Amino acid sequence: MTTADLATRLGIPSGPLFFPVTAYGSDGPVDLDVYRAHVRHGVESGAAAVFACCGTGEFHALTPEEFEACVRAAVEETAGRVPVVAGAGYGTALAVRYARLAEAAGADGLLALPPYLVIAGQEGLLRHYREIAAATALPVIVYQRDNAVFTPQTVVGLARTEGIIGLKDGLGDLDLMQRIVSAVRTEVPGGFLYFNGLPTAEQTQLAYRAVGVPLYSSAVFCFAPEIALAFHGALESGDQETANRLLDGFYRPFVELRAQGRGYAVALVKAGVRLRGLDVGEVRPPLHEPAEDHVKRLARIIERGYALLEEDTE
Repeated sequence: MTTADLATRLGIPSGPLFFPVTAYGSDGPVDLDVYRAHVRHGVESGAAAVFACCGTGEFHALTPEEFEACVRAAVEETAGRVPVVAGAGYGTALAVRYARLAEAAGADGLLALPPYLVIAGQEGLLRHYREIAAATALPVIVYQRDNAVFTPQTVVGLARTEGIIGLKDGLGDLDLMQRIVSAVRTEVPGGFLYFNGLPTAEQTQLAYRAVGVPLYSSAVFCFAPEIALAFHGALESGDQETANRLLDGFYRPFVELRAQGRGYAVALVKAGVRLRGLDVGEVRPPLHEPAEDHVKRLARIIERGYALLEEDTE
């Protein structure tokens, strides 16, 4: 898939962007059979793309061998129906290695995660992502968050770099995002993709759309695809009533629960997948499992979300 092809396919909002969790067996190793089932169900449920081994997929916890095996499994399960974008991160040398592993496994693109630990200047960050982009033929989406925060002019530099097709924002500074969108629009011809990458992005997507960020990741799609699809459809059709009902009755309670523990943006999602009947195992350290009462609250929130969908059909 060419850079233009991937940009075109991701730019068409045909459904939520699916960030599958990585399944582990009870004895610790990756469970590829369960992972395949999880990916397959997501694609069959209407995902527009699969982002394998990214934040929700615990990229940080995977060995290179596990990473390549999971990306390859995702590629095989999607069978070309939707694009597969793989994570790539750490320092530049390791990020390049992961990028090449993803390319060898058949991925269609890369989500370039923030570099490990260091607080780098804009010049160093730009060089880091340009080296990742030059390492393979895969199109690259750069993830802004934590220690990788860009000025508008740096994003202009990224947008001018061959192979870099978009920016995913996990920072949440809408003033900065508006200035980034404006700078790229005025200085770089052609389309550049923008994604809302905040945890439970549905909660903020109405605001992001207003500043020119139409795409978003959906961790909720992992365990409640029907709810995620209903919200996505409401946004695309302008159905404010349905969007607000889901925000008020499902997404806000879920976000408030997510705030009860560090790492819950991943751990609660895995718990949700298990509650829905697929045993994807627990999170790996340094993340930890949600408290028992939090899992019970999650079950009630999911139940309420599906009840809201039933109300919509009456």
